[in-house]
Amino acid sequence: MAEVAHQETHGFQTEVKQLLHLMIHSLYSNKEIFLRELVSNAADAADKLRFNALENDSLYENDGDLCVKLSVDKEAGTITISDNGIGMTRDDVIANLGTIAKSGTADFFSKLSGDKAKDSQLIGQFGVGFYSAFIVADKVVVRTRAAGESADQGVEWISEGEGEFTVGDIEKADRGTEITLYLRDDEKEFADDWRLRSIISKYSDHISIPVRMWKAPVEESEGPDGEKIPGQPGEWETVNKATALWTRDKSEISDEEYIEFYRHVSHDFAEPMSWAHNKVEGKTEYTSLLYIPSKAPFDLWNRDQTHGLKLYVQRVFIMDDAEQFMPTYLRFVKGLLDSNDLPLNVSREILQDNKITQSLRTGCTKRVLQMLERMAKNDAEKYQLFWNEFGNVLKEGPAEDFANKEKIAGLLRFASTHADSSDQNVSLADYISRMKEGQDKIYYVTADSYQAAKNSPHLEIFKKKGIEVLLMGERIDEWLMQHLTEFDGKQLQSIARGNLDLGDLEDEESKKAHEEAEKQVEGVLERAKTALGDKVIDVKFTHRLTDSPAVIVADDNGMTTQMMKLMEAAGQPVPDVKYHFELNPEHQLVKLLADVQDEDIFKSWTEVLFDQAALSEQGSLKDPATFVRNLNGLLMSLSK
Repeated sequence: MAEVAHQETHGFQTEVKQLLHLMIHSLYSNKEIFLRELVSNAADAADKLRFNALENDSLYENDGDLCVKLSVDKEAGTITISDNGIGMTRDDVIANLGTIAKSGTADFFSKLSGDKAKDSQLIGQFGVGFYSAFIVADKVVVRTRAAGESADQGVEWISEGEGEFTVGDIEKADRGTEITLYLRDDEKEFADDWRLRSIISKYSDHISIPVRMWKAPVEESEGPDGEKIPGQPGEWETVNKATALWTRDKSEISDEEYIEFYRHVSHDFAEPMSWAHNKVEGKTEYTSLLYIPSKAPFDLWNRDQTHGLKLYVQRVFIMDDAEQFMPTYLRFVKGLLDSNDLPLNVSREILQDNKITQSLRTGCTKRVLQMLERMAKNDAEKYQLFWNEFGNVLKEGPAEDFANKEKIAGLLRFASTHADSSDQNVSLADYISRMKEGQDKIYYVTADSYQAAKNSPHLEIFKKKGIEVLLMGERIDEWLMQHLTEFDGKQLQSIARGNLDLGDLEDEESKKAHEEAEKQVEGVLERAKTALGDKVIDVKFTHRLTDSPAVIVADDNGMTTQMMKLMEAAGQPVPDVKYHFELNPEHQLVKLLADVQDEDIFKSWTEVLFDQAALSEQGSLKDPATFVRNLNGLLMSLSK
């Protein structure tokens, strides 16, 4: 045992304590994943060494045979996993093995419910990595030395997975990391050579470096006829295929292997929803293996979190989270890209303005959109599951990716007045196929929620005429519609903006009835405009309503309520927006308003109707006290 010096005890970060407790108590049904996680980390350490050695070959320290080694001591009840990868310094050990440096960690833990089954799925999305060792071990010892450092710069880390860990300095001749797991009494099944071999075959065949296990020596023996059977010396035996999965032919790779490789690159416990493996030859040569997860990661909406593909150049690992190869609206995609054309010394800065990068980004984007199109066409139920998880992210696409705007629009799904619930989403193509004769626009309404959109007064005339309207109740929808103005030659029209012209859908009989209703209350418009003053752009009659007395409508080029709320949520200054105030001349309240002679009472009634319309549209009022005072005053006057 190496002598330990300069030993210190540290407390785990609060989130680490929570994660350890949850793993030990929630992941009981899938314990063997600890080995997958630790072997995966060891392989990543080898990849990082190979990359750093491109500029500094001395980091190999005359040992370029990168591998992962496993050994078992049945009597001691231990498993040791070692690698000769990049290794860690003392500061690295304290930072990497004592804290969770993930943005949004606190928010992640707030979502945990205490239900073991549900929480285990969330933990899988979060990724457990090294800490998975404590699923089966009640003590873990890590000995490591960073490549390029002297032997006396070794570090030892010890913890029993509770509140603290100790760190000390040791001598370590070889670079890399060695992790020893002291198995719990009820987990000794893993201290078995064949058990570990089967787990590696199951989870780690795809890893591109050898995973080796010690094959015990066989003594010389005597056969049944007295002949001597020579013995065999002990040796390290490779137990995985040790060939990068993406370099193999698709016909040779099983679905199970693709699924396990997804878990390796994503650190997700769940199976992917879909994947695409493609080798491209020609002007640009590359291989891509792209996955669509089945669940959204906990940090999907965190703007500071890096998202992207693993980048390899000529099978050499270059970087994680290379965001340059996938547009932001596809940030949920996991996988890797292996290019034959990029230089081995490529950096993020070089990638940013590289023509090859643009070509690879275009190709990868095309593959993902094709994957989604096939899913939407061939498996509507699975696509609905995808939409529930990632639909709001995909809505960022039309603004970001002009070249693929029409394709992205075809993948969008919306609730509709012709569907029974918000779960029954329709495509724009579905909508067009049901358009009424004479209808030339795709109508939609945005609101704070599906329920608010469904009950919007703007829908009244459309319900009466049986015209389908798309119901958009997500905050991002208003922003989306600023960039998606048409689809398949049909204009998308907000029913809460500007003058409503139903064109050929309006019959002559209805037009005459509207004109007659307006004559009966003529004069009310000028009086209402005087009463409201500069609160409104204009006051006019509308026939978009059947049950409501009034509505506020955004100007054709003005800012809508939902856009204001979007700007407020982003912390941007919001201008003072005014609306058109439209009155329904056929409504009994408007007829009563026209008969009011007292201008003060008329003003109170007008303000109440305006505030009601604003409340219905915006969900809140700037001056609720005045609304209440006006309403109470009118109620009191009715009782006299």
